[in-house]
Amino acid sequence: MKKTIVLLCSILFMASCVFTPPEIHNGYISSIGAGKNKVKIVVVKGTPYEMGVQLGVLLNDEIEETMDEFFDYTEKHVPNLSVNKVLDEAWQTNSKFIDRRVIDEMKGVADGSGASLNLLKRCHMIPVVSPYSCSGIIIWGDATKNGHTYQIRNLDYSMGAGLQDHPVVVIYIPTNGAPHANVTFAGYIASHTGINANHIVFGEKGQSPKNEFPYNLSGAHFSFLFRTLEYDAKTLSGALDTIKTTPLIKRYYLFIGDGNEKKSGGAKVLVSSPNKNKLSIFKAKDANDKFVPQLFDNCVYYTMKNKKAAEFINEYFGKFDEKTMIQLSKIVAAERNLINVVYDATTLEMWVAYANGTSRAANQEYVHIDLKKFFE
Repeated sequence: MKKTIVLLCSILFMASCVFTPPEIHNGYISSIGAGKNKVKIVVVKGTPYEMGVQLGVLLNDEIEETMDEFFDYTEKHVPNLSVNKVLDEAWQTNSKFIDRRVIDEMKGVADGSGASLNLLKRCHMIPVVSPYSCSGIIIWGDATKNGHTYQIRNLDYSMGAGLQDHPVVVIYIPTNGAPHANVTFAGYIASHTGINANHIVFGEKGQSPKNEFPYNLSGAHFSFLFRTLEYDAKTLSGALDTIKTTPLIKRYYLFIGDGNEKKSGGAKVLVSSPNKNKLSIFKAKDANDKFVPQLFDNCVYYTMKNKKAAEFINEYFGKFDEKTMIQLSKIVAAERNLINVVYDATTLEMWVAYANGTSRAANQEYVHIDLKKFFE
């Protein structure tokens, strides 16, 4: 009888080891904010695969639920984009340009959560093959009250898929590379915006028109490029060097901010891959930047409401702090406004607002997150 009990205990112990990957012991989950403004913060550590497993285990069934809802909504409302054949072909073409670290992490997420790897791949291709629009602004130096580098990233995207019901900020502490934060949703590991411990911030504004669909996908999509830069970028110039040497796709503006005190600043990058001049880089008050109504020192921008943005920047020039940046973020938000983020790249802080139901992110409280507490 004793042998039977010992054998049974051994079997149960072995089973528990199988279903509790050792990698999970390095990660943890917490939250910030309250009620409808509550945002999960998931901290993961280790190799890309290990961090993916931790993320999968910690968010568990929520990953599959989020990705299922996202896929089902897109399939119903944009059927030409969500057919499996279209998305699978997109992955086959585009995955050649995706950082191996991100692919390894995605495999870990699937293994840790039990979600289908094919589902994760297809959902990550939906933004790659879709048109959308957003807003980006960087203000620094003498344009601010305190000399800090501030950046706005508004993601103006459909709220119908319910992504806003699964808000997650993932904090990565990799074995190799810079600690970084990705403002996202459960299961989506590409990055529409983020910041790393080197004080470099990443944001984007989409410009790809529907009439150019299907897009040429033989190059890096910004959402995967940002993950590479979040690992590796140490300075604004270094990030721009990577962008210059990377084959890119579609049309969009990239916003790269640098909060390092001695090298603070920002740049707006116009990617226009269908054109002969595929890449244009604009810094503050660049005479070649003819896409905004007014140019300013220590500022680059392009938003859904450029005239209103210019008026506000002109009024508050030299007075900007996190409060006025949040005001500006709200002013330029579109009707379909999924996430808004305001960064202080100098102090490694951010203020995040997710949409709530059908109510825009701009109408919600911007929740403060001090990233230093997680990066250290």
